[in-house]
Amino acid sequence: MAMTVSIRYPMEVNLQGDSAETLRALLPLLNQKTERSWRQNIEQWRADWDQTLEKRAMVAADPINPQRVAFELSPRLPDAAIVTSDSGSCANWYARDVKLRRGMMGSLSGGLASMGAAVPYAIAAKFAHPERSVVAMVGDGAMQMNNMAELITVAKYWKEWQNPQWICCVFNNEDLNQVTWEQRAMEGDPKFEASQNIPNVPYHRIAESIGLRGIYVDREDQVAAAWDQAFAADRPVLIVFKTDPDVPPLPPHIKLEQAKKFATALLHGDPNQGGIIKQSVKQVMSKVMPARDKD
Repeated sequence: MAMTVSIRYPMEVNLQGDSAETLRALLPLLNQKTERSWRQNIEQWRADWDQTLEKRAMVAADPINPQRVAFELSPRLPDAAIVTSDSGSCANWYARDVKLRRGMMGSLSGGLASMGAAVPYAIAAKFAHPERSVVAMVGDGAMQMNNMAELITVAKYWKEWQNPQWICCVFNNEDLNQVTWEQRAMEGDPKFEASQNIPNVPYHRIAESIGLRGIYVDREDQVAAAWDQAFAADRPVLIVFKTDPDVPPLPPHIKLEQAKKFATALLHGDPNQGGIIKQSVKQVMSKVMPARDKD
């Protein structure tokens, strides 16, 4: 743990410890400031970012914008829910579009790199807190790695849980999407289909075959209703959203070097070139275009 402190952003003083205890120890040492302009700026930036995220989530994709999946989940989360996320592009949407309210808990694969954690985390959460609702967000790559097999554990034990509300959300885009985008934005390499394309698996059918509820969604106007069905089910649910792999995980501020690498990937003939140009333009333009009504 000590090795990871300040790994992403340089710090003047590194404090390692339980976050709650550390903050409680620091509070008496802080002086309340009366000048509020800095905080007001931060609040306005956050409000603007929330609006940007909503506009991006509502941009149409082919067939489903993955951001919308997470965006529609957020307001439907029951109080005290626990949400886990795997590594991959689903972690982007988990971090950006899911808003955890006070009393909720979240868990993300350590280091943002180890695939296959979301379903085991969600199972552990259910055993630790059987009364709480649990949602796991998983990419299809991680689902095929080991999460799919862990559904058997859910099928074995769910009837013992006080609250059977346990949902596994699979982002099915037939692509190891996070690495694909990293190759484009960090290395300037086009998608290498031999390593990045993965099979289209009927995950919902597998869930149904072992006694769970399966839901399949391939239309954006059905996303919200599908979440409602999942939360109303009388047993654990696996819900598959057929998402568009060409929706870019755009950062708040695009660096020149990232733009150059991205352009290089396109110039080298990315197999998804048409789709990623279309979606990138739509995502960027969503910030300046008026919002449309939800379906």
